[in-house]
Amino acid sequence: MKSFLEQNISQDSLITLFSQAPVAMSLLAGDDFIIQSANPQILEIWGKGTSVIGRSLFEILPEIIEQGFREILENVYRTGEIFKGNKWSVFLEKHGRYDEYFFNFIFAPVVNGDKKIIGISIVATEVTDQVLSERKLKESEYRFEHLIKKSDYPIAIYSTEDLYIEFANEKMLKTWGKNASVIGMKLEDALPELEGQPFIGLLKDIFKTGETYASKEASADLMVDGKLQTFYYDFSYKPLKNPAGEVYAILNMAVDITDLVMAKKEIQEREKKFRDLADSMPQFVWTCDNRGEITYMNKSWYRYTGSSENENQTSLVKRMMRPETIAKVDQTWEECVKTNTPFVMEYELEDPMQKGNYRWFLGRAVPNFSENGEVKQWTGTFTDIDEFKRLETQKDNFLGIASHELKTPLTSLKLYTQFIKNNLEKAGDPKNAGVARRMDYQIDLLTGLINELLDVTKIQKGQMQLNESVFDFDKMVDEVVEEQQMTSRHKLFVSRSGPIGDVFADRHRISQVVANLISNAIKYSPDADEVHISTGLHGEQAQFNVRDFGIGIPEDKLSKVFEQYYRINGSKDYTFSGLGLGLYISAEIIKRTGGEIFVSSVEGEGSDFCFRIPKNKN
Repeated sequence: MKSFLEQNISQDSLITLFSQAPVAMSLLAGDDFIIQSANPQILEIWGKGTSVIGRSLFEILPEIIEQGFREILENVYRTGEIFKGNKWSVFLEKHGRYDEYFFNFIFAPVVNGDKKIIGISIVATEVTDQVLSERKLKESEYRFEHLIKKSDYPIAIYSTEDLYIEFANEKMLKTWGKNASVIGMKLEDALPELEGQPFIGLLKDIFKTGETYASKEASADLMVDGKLQTFYYDFSYKPLKNPAGEVYAILNMAVDITDLVMAKKEIQEREKKFRDLADSMPQFVWTCDNRGEITYMNKSWYRYTGSSENENQTSLVKRMMRPETIAKVDQTWEECVKTNTPFVMEYELEDPMQKGNYRWFLGRAVPNFSENGEVKQWTGTFTDIDEFKRLETQKDNFLGIASHELKTPLTSLKLYTQFIKNNLEKAGDPKNAGVARRMDYQIDLLTGLINELLDVTKIQKGQMQLNESVFDFDKMVDEVVEEQQMTSRHKLFVSRSGPIGDVFADRHRISQVVANLISNAIKYSPDADEVHISTGLHGEQAQFNVRDFGIGIPEDKLSKVFEQYYRINGSKDYTFSGLGLGLYISAEIIKRTGGEIFVSSVEGEGSDFCFRIPKNKN
């Protein structure tokens, strides 16, 4: 071969071949490593021109001396051993920049005919882009591996159709109740409890179909902490494919939603329990949204109306309601929705079994609030109170008739009593005259009770008439105070912030309210000696206040004092007479006059009752 080259190929041909080689090549001569030849490719690597020919390698590339290349080349020159570098890191200064580059290269000895080493040949290939790409790929793989290892979600990779566990992060191992020893095992061997469950079959099918499979709220029985337990997951099986489109592995990602599913089941069980309870109630139970659209009715309602769940129950209730009351019900409902306060109202609904006949119902609804304080729905009831309303009407009719019938004999009895009292006084019998006087006082009390019952009956039937006229409010108060003072041991103090003057109202009814408030102040302050009365103007309204220093009213009872038949209870040392109607009647009179009445009180310290009425009605 050597003879052939020497006889058939010229030195110029060899140099031409050398310069056109697709790899970087150079020939270094002598132990000074003089550059004998260098093709364009290696000159490009060095960042030099042809002027380097004839100069020492370490003269043109001094930066490689500290990187160990002198020792390497000297060893090759001395021993004749070839040196190979693979993806070797070299720092070079090229075009004024000092950067790292990577090369595959071979340093080989060059010998003469006497087999003496006369130089070194260099063959090099720059692989900087390849190495940097591999670095980026490794970094990317590291980041990906770190990401899935530290992921908050269970992740695993199964390879081949035998489903070998190639990878499983800490979350997945914890989900299985296993440790890292299962990695490399078949899935069915690592988790034998999966037998009879669909997961192994689903995974093997994906190797055939190549399609992703996902499921929500899937149950899985796993052996965790030494016992078989049921868990729930949202999970996916995603096929991983090679460039040929073949599935070589499956990526499994899962989210443990066991707590969520169990909470949902508990809510559903509670809801079912409460619905069963609601369905067993004789009352009609319902829910609705803020617009009043009914979202639920219990079975009692459907049995009563004969309607079905497919019908619009909101429209049905409106059709059953007495037409003239619909606007008032809607107005009350809108106010409750606006203020988030309970809805309570009595109204009539048509009897499904007797068209044209209406029954009274008590409608109640309370708002149900979400965690953020917003109303999410209303829960309500319809309670049939028709029989109660009939009995109440009968009671009112009886009280009205009985009270009216009692007034005639009482009037006669009072006349007879006064006649007896006057005659006894004339006969000089003061002792028996005093007895007659006390009889007359008791007749007045009985007459007052009868008048209260008559007033309540009128109020309930809407028959209380106000005979309004102009009168002097201050004078009316003085007259009532004078009458009350005549029969009371308490000192009644009256103060005025200014004259009120004329008021347009029912003088008799307003004086009835004033008298009732003063007599109550006297009655409920048995240990006090004073009652303070004050009047004045509050804007365009006449204001009247009565302040006592008696037993007071508990805070939780203040809202009840104006209710019908409510009586304020004192300690066991005191018993207070009365039917509990005076404040109710007073409140109704003030309300019908267009005013307002209210109370403030501290238990054990006394109470302050106040009403305001307009001076003039527009």
